[in-house]
Amino acid sequence: MPKGRIFEEAVSLLRQAGYDLPPEFDDSRKLILDVPKANMRFILSKPMDVPTYVEHGVADVGVAGKDVMIEEKRDVYEVLDLKISACYMAVAALPSYDSKADIAPKIATKYPKLAAGYFREQGEQVEIIKLNGSIELAPLVGLADRIVDIVSTGRTLKENGLVETETMMPITSRFIVNPVSYRMKAGQIDDMIERLARVVEGGSGQ
Repeated sequence: MPKGRIFEEAVSLLRQAGYDLPPEFDDSRKLILDVPKANMRFILSKPMDVPTYVEHGVADVGVAGKDVMIEEKRDVYEVLDLKISACYMAVAALPSYDSKADIAPKIATKYPKLAAGYFREQGEQVEIIKLNGSIELAPLVGLADRIVDIVSTGRTLKENGLVETETMMPITSRFIVNPVSYRMKAGQIDDMIERLARVVEGGSGQ
């Protein structure tokens, strides 16, 4: 699982689904957390790395944002929309930016593949610049004309003087499975999927 908000919301889902996760679990700074009672081991990583761990079988299952799934294109099964950590992908720029006057705009983003695919579908030729953090800085210092990034409340854009120009797609976190693990541990994984699905759909996980 990713650290941070997704982890907190996914742990809440698992508890509702009947998994006995200890209270101190939430505050731990460890990267590997063993929960013998639930017969589970949790690996905490950067969001972009979750599908990689699952693809290589280090983890049987994982929780990853749809944005990461599109960007990484890993060989995993996406089996359930957990409907947590809801946000959306958007294009933003300075209020003074004139898209009609720009022939080949520069787009800064953490998601080069996703952004390239989107603008290709729009029939717009752009130059993609990959950054790893503080995407909002790019238009402010003249590195890029627009940015593509995740938006939750829009507060970060507003505080940096940027405005949203296009809404691209909604993003939620997904439950993903390693294909080999699914064959080897089908019963256990299917049970987990069913329990989580009942919680997501508003029923009891028990």
